[in-house]
Amino acid sequence: MKKALFVVAIAFVSLSVSAQKVDKAKDYLNKGKLAEAKTEIDNYLAIEKNKSNSEAYYVKGKVYQAIAKDANLKATVTQPRDTAFAYIKQYLEMESKIKDSTKRNLAIVLDNNQPLFDLYREYSTDGATYYNANNFSEAMENFGKCLDVFDFLMAKKYITPMFDTTTTLYAGICAEKANRKDEAAKYYGRIAERKIKSDGFIEIYKWVADHYRQKSDVATASKFVQYGREVYPEDQFWDAFDLEMVGEKGTKAELFKKYEEVINNNPKNHLFPFNYGVELYQAGYDQDATKRPANSKELIEKAKTYIKKSIDAKGDYANSYMLLAQMIYNEGVDINNEMKAIRPPAGGKLKPEELKKKNDLRAETTKKFEESLPYFEKVEQLLNSQAKLKMDDKLLLKDALDIMVTIYETKGNAEKAKEYTDKFNDVDRKH
Repeated sequence: MKKALFVVAIAFVSLSVSAQKVDKAKDYLNKGKLAEAKTEIDNYLAIEKNKSNSEAYYVKGKVYQAIAKDANLKATVTQPRDTAFAYIKQYLEMESKIKDSTKRNLAIVLDNNQPLFDLYREYSTDGATYYNANNFSEAMENFGKCLDVFDFLMAKKYITPMFDTTTTLYAGICAEKANRKDEAAKYYGRIAERKIKSDGFIEIYKWVADHYRQKSDVATASKFVQYGREVYPEDQFWDAFDLEMVGEKGTKAELFKKYEEVINNNPKNHLFPFNYGVELYQAGYDQDATKRPANSKELIEKAKTYIKKSIDAKGDYANSYMLLAQMIYNEGVDINNEMKAIRPPAGGKLKPEELKKKNDLRAETTKKFEESLPYFEKVEQLLNSQAKLKMDDKLLLKDALDIMVTIYETKGNAEKAKEYTDKFNDVDRKH
């Protein structure tokens, strides 16, 4: 009986010594003797039998967290704050296995969970410091770790907010500035997935969608386009983006179908019908008539229809008038080429029916050129009335004037040809 009592006594002494070791580390920590506290707690947990003491891990976490704030000591330990977070999580994991809920997490409860909140604040502060120093990669790392702490607090139900929008935004901004685009997409994507709306946030949805488009991940890009459309339904970017993706990955038939769908959804937008007109015309027209598709005329007529829709939507868009004018003018050029192809045999003359055909074609050419003139004149009216033109508009104006000179020369109207020649020569000086 005495031997049994002696064994029990030995056990109590051992437990007492263990408690004293942890208390000694806590005492060093409270006194700010961090090197001593670290040595004490590290040595304690190096012993196998002590590794079941959950409080020791909590104390170690607090010690390393304090070291992370010490300018002299933090360089002596690799990622002390990360280590602190890992040990506090380990403490809570071990405590979760205690069956009696009233006895769980007592150490951190007595601290009001403050070490975790301090970790969140410290990572956030360091993130801001690195951000202000333009060290965006380190800033992103710290904002990311700040979010890890936030997620942990949320999982443990220590906080009620379900999402840290500001920190997530800054993590994404820093990742983008550091050219770490995949990480930027991860953080921006979290905002978009929650369909958060705020000033300027529409650009987040656009950025993420375009990021995945560039990676040829059409499904993910489409998902974020849909989020953006739900949050910002009035913005026409989403339809334009859909068109771009179909244009890159789909067939011409799929693209044309998407254009008609988008135009029906946006009847006041002039660019969608204009761009569709361009697509149709490019599909139907080739300078070499032998290379045009069988349905060339049908495609070109349809192109004209949609360019006219563009003009109806925006009556001062010079590009629409120019494209419509060029389409009609090119029809005249085709007829003129057909007329020139009618030639007499060497040393001979045209037959009467050939001569009639040639004259008829010449008249049709003139008719087409005259039909195009009002649209070219509208381009000149819209652009030449402006004081300063962008380079693209200046080139557009020159092209319109140049063709008008050709038309009037063909008609034999030297006065009009000179008028538009003078305007052509004056473009660079005037604009």
